[in-house]
Amino acid sequence: MTAFSKCGASIFRRTLGREPVYVRAAPGRTLRTVMVAGLAFIATAIATLFANATAVRWSRTHAPHQGVWTVALALFALASAALATGASTGWDEGTFRAFFLLGAVINVPWLALGTVYLLLGVKVGNRARAGLLVFTGLGIGVMLATPIHGVIAPDTIPVGKDHLDALPRALAGIGSGVGAVVVFAGAAWSAVRFARSRRPGAGYLAGGNALIALGTLVLSSGGLLQGIVGSDEAFALTLAIGIAVIYGGFTVASRVPRAAVVDYDAGASDAPATESGASARRNNLPAKDRGTSSTSSTRVGSL
Repeated sequence: MTAFSKCGASIFRRTLGREPVYVRAAPGRTLRTVMVAGLAFIATAIATLFANATAVRWSRTHAPHQGVWTVALALFALASAALATGASTGWDEGTFRAFFLLGAVINVPWLALGTVYLLLGVKVGNRARAGLLVFTGLGIGVMLATPIHGVIAPDTIPVGKDHLDALPRALAGIGSGVGAVVVFAGAAWSAVRFARSRRPGAGYLAGGNALIALGTLVLSSGGLLQGIVGSDEAFALTLAIGIAVIYGGFTVASRVPRAAVVDYDAGASDAPATESGASARRNNLPAKDRGTSSTSSTRVGSL
């Protein structure tokens, strides 16, 4: 989510009388631009559905990790929409600034904050959130004020190193790099933990977190491939596939009954829980959190 394609020259020269006039060419309707726009719209739709799912869960539980995931997925959807807009109508400074800010600078850190809340607790999460709010404000200010160098080609995704100073690129590297490591490490650790467990629902939680880790790798590889081969289609494809795989992991892990999740949160033994034991644990919960043995979980490991 942090890499952009090389920006080529996008002006042609016309002569009106004796004075030359330079005009930026409009993007051509090629199969490549249509493919990039279509994949970006797909990524936008998936991220929007994903954000709606986490928002519904947050409205029911007010769990902080669900809230910050909703913010992160909304940012992802907006960044994908900026990519779709740039690919379909032509890139300019406005779409480039929005895409780089939302997708490269502040999106992944908010997703990682959800992992921090879930695995390290509310106290640590609140401290990380305070720092992330400062980072987000800094990123917004920098991207609004930073100059854009060179000419933005309307028909290819602009690359940050060709148009931005060191500070915004450093913010993108820190935010996306550290954030991706946190998300991947949290999902991988949770997958291994649940894979070793014999408790009910452990298979779903292990598989879901494994998919989340895989989706994170796919998103990261998109930036790498795009930076190496300069292919906008490769970047857009990995964007759509990556968010789809992560959403799939969320859906798989969410199939775990809430009673089984209570076992994990309470630190129960790895022996399979009996129905009577699960019912007793549910009855000890507040009424609003009890649900039934078939109620879907609101905690799904790392995501």
